[in-house]
Amino acid sequence: MATNGAPATEHYGLGSPLMLEKIDKLFACGVGELVDLPQIVVVGDQSCGKSSVLEGLIKKPLPRDSGLCTRFATQIVFRRSVREDICISIIPDRAASIEHSTRLKAWRKSVTSLDSKAFSDIMQEVHEVMGLSKGSSDAGLRKPTFSNDVLRLELSGPDQEHLSVIDVPGIFKSTTEGLTTKADISLVRSMVKSYMDNPRSVMLAVIPANVDVATQEILELAAEADPHQDRTLGVLTKPDLVDRGAELRVIELLDGRARPMKLGWHMIRNPGQLELSDKSLDRDTLEADFFRTLVPWKDIDKEKVGISSLRERLKEVLSQLVKREFPKVKVEIRSKLDDRHRRLNDLGPERGGFGEQMAYLTNMAVRFQRLAAAALSANHGADSMFDTQEALRLTPAVMLRMKTFSDEMGRLGETYSFLPADDGGIPIPEGPADVTVVLDKEPEPQPKKVKTSQPKHPFETRRQIDIEELQDVLHPQVSCEPPIRGEIKDWLFQVFQGNRGFELGTFNASILATVMKKQSSKWMDISLGFVSDVVVMVHHFIITALGSICKDDDSRRSLVNALFDDLIARYQTALANTKFLLEVENGDTRMTLNHYFNDNLQKSRQEKVVAGLKKGAFHTMQGTVVKLEQAIQTNNMSNDDHTIIEIHDILKAYYKVSRKTFVDNVCKQATLYYLLHPDKGPLALFSPLFVSQLSPTQLAEIAGEAPALRRQRTQLTKEITSLTEAMKILARA
Repeated sequence: MATNGAPATEHYGLGSPLMLEKIDKLFACGVGELVDLPQIVVVGDQSCGKSSVLEGLIKKPLPRDSGLCTRFATQIVFRRSVREDICISIIPDRAASIEHSTRLKAWRKSVTSLDSKAFSDIMQEVHEVMGLSKGSSDAGLRKPTFSNDVLRLELSGPDQEHLSVIDVPGIFKSTTEGLTTKADISLVRSMVKSYMDNPRSVMLAVIPANVDVATQEILELAAEADPHQDRTLGVLTKPDLVDRGAELRVIELLDGRARPMKLGWHMIRNPGQLELSDKSLDRDTLEADFFRTLVPWKDIDKEKVGISSLRERLKEVLSQLVKREFPKVKVEIRSKLDDRHRRLNDLGPERGGFGEQMAYLTNMAVRFQRLAAAALSANHGADSMFDTQEALRLTPAVMLRMKTFSDEMGRLGETYSFLPADDGGIPIPEGPADVTVVLDKEPEPQPKKVKTSQPKHPFETRRQIDIEELQDVLHPQVSCEPPIRGEIKDWLFQVFQGNRGFELGTFNASILATVMKKQSSKWMDISLGFVSDVVVMVHHFIITALGSICKDDDSRRSLVNALFDDLIARYQTALANTKFLLEVENGDTRMTLNHYFNDNLQKSRQEKVVAGLKKGAFHTMQGTVVKLEQAIQTNNMSNDDHTIIEIHDILKAYYKVSRKTFVDNVCKQATLYYLLHPDKGPLALFSPLFVSQLSPTQLAEIAGEAPALRRQRTQLTKEITSLTEAMKILARA
C-alpha cells in the first residue's frame, strides 16, 4: 500500500523503504559516529571521475571550479515523495565543540531546484559555516582545508527511488601550495579509511579505465578494509580514454576474469568538457549511444554499463545490505545507549556548586559506611561488590591471618625449644623390694599427640606485600630463625651462673625476667609483622571500596589524600599499641593471677614424676605397678641441676600463659579495636561527619569536577541524546 501518494513499496527495490529511511534518519541524527551503519561509500583518487559518477546519480551538476565538494564527506539521500524538494544540512563531527555543533545544526537550506551556479553558491556558504579555508586569502588565519563534518544532500520527488550514498574526499599524494599540506594528505587518508573500515559499508571504488588497476592506491586500501572482497564494487570511468588494444584488459575486469570481486565491476562514461558546456546534450543519452555503438563496449552486458544500471545496482546492493544488517544495528544501538547511561551514571550527578558537591560526597560516604559495616560483620550478601572484589572480604582475611599469627607464636615464638615432659625428671634406680605401689589398674590409652613439624629454616614474619605509601609506617619484613632445639638447659645454666646470689635452694627472681625477655625476643617481629599485614588489608579495603564507589579518578585521589594523614595516624596507633603490649610483657616484674600458671607448673612437675616412675614400672594383672622402694628413692640430682629444672618449669609455665595473653591482647586491642572498630578504626574516617566538617575549598577540591570530566560528561550527554533519538526512530512504525 502506498503512503502520501507515493507508489507501492515494490518500486523501491528489494528492501523495505521504511527500513532504508530509518537508516538515513539514524545517520542524520549523528548516531553513525557511534554505530556502524549500512551505507554505500564512494571512494577514489581526486582525478578518478568521482564527480561524474555523483552527477549521474543525483542528475544534478556539481560545481567544478574549485573542488569545493571534495573537502568533506557528503551524504546524498534520494527519497520518493509527491513534492520535489532539495534539503541541504550539515551533520557535525562527533568531536566538534558545542558552539561549532550548534552553529552547524542551525544551518539548513531548502530549495526546489539546483543548478550549477546555485549549488556553487551554497557550497561557498557551507565552507563559511564549517570554518574552512578559502585558499591563499585565508593563509594567515590557519583555517583547516578539510573537515570531518558531513554535508547532507536530500533529494525528494515523485521520480526518485530510495537510495543513499556517501561521497568522501578523494585521496591525493601531492600538496597544493596555499591550499593543502602533508597534514591534509594524512587527514583525508584517515577520513577515507574510517568510512572504508566500517564493516557494514559497501565501497564504490571509482577507478579510471585507462590506468593499470594494480597501481591504484584506493584498491590497496579497499583490500585492507575488505580482504575477502565481499563488499567492494568497482566502478570504471573514462572508457573513451582507453588506448586501442588495451580494451581486453578492461573487459576481463568487467567479466570477472581479472581481479574478481563478489559485487563485480561496473563501467560508466564521463561527459567530456565540450559536452558539459553544451546544455542541449543529455548525459544519459550520450552514454547510452556510447555503449550501444562503440566496439568493444557495445558487446558488454548492459547491466554492467551505464549510470542508470549502476543506480539500479546500488539500490539492490543497499537493500540487501540494510536487510542483513538492520537487526544488528538495533541491538548495537541499544547496547551503546545502555553503556553510555552506565558510564554517565558512574560519573555521578553534576556537581558544579557547593550543595551538589556536598550531596555527592555525603552519598558516597554513606555507601562506604554501609559497605564497611557489611564487611566487618561478614555480611557479604549485602552488596554484589563482595562477589567481584576479594579485597572487600576483610573479616575472613583478618581471621585467617590471626590464626596464622597464633600458630606462629605457638610453634616458632620461643628462642629455645622447651624440654619435653619426660626430660629432667627424677631418676629411679633399679633394686629388689617386696612392697609395690599400684599406679593404675589398667593402663589407660594415651591420646596421640599431633606432631607439629619444627622448621629447620628461617621463616618470614610478613604475609602481605607492602603498599608503597605505607612503607614508612609498616614493620619491615624480617627473617626469623626457628627455635633452637636441645640447648635450653645449657643456656639456663649460663644465665643462672651469671646471676646467682647466696640463695639456698632457690634462685634470684631477676633471672626469670632475663630468660623470659630472651625467650620472647621474636615476639616483636612476629606481632608487628602481623599487625602490619592487617594494616595492609584494611588499606586495601579502603582503596578498593572507594574505587568501586567513586568512578571519578581525580575525585577519588583527592579524597584519599584528604583522608591519608588520619589513616596513617590510626595505623601508627595500632602499631604503637602492639609495642606497648610488648613493653608490658617484657617488663622487669613478672607476675600473673592466671590460675593456669600454677596448673601448668604443677602439671609439668607431675608429668616429670610420673615419667620417672614409669621407667621402673611394670604391668601385672592388677595394673601398672612400681616398687615402693624405687618410688621413695632419694633423687640424687645436684642443687644446681634441681634449680635449673625448676627455672625451666617456671619459665615454661609462665611463657605459655604470657604468650596466650599477649596473642589475645594483640588481636583484641591492636587489631579489633584500633584497626577494625566500626566507630574508632580507620574504616570510620570517611563518613558523613567527615564530609560535613570540610571547608568549601576542601569540598570543591575533592568533589568538584575537573575540566576533563566536564568534557566527558558533555560528550556522554550528547551521545545519549543521539542514541535516544535513534531508539525513537527505530520504534516508529
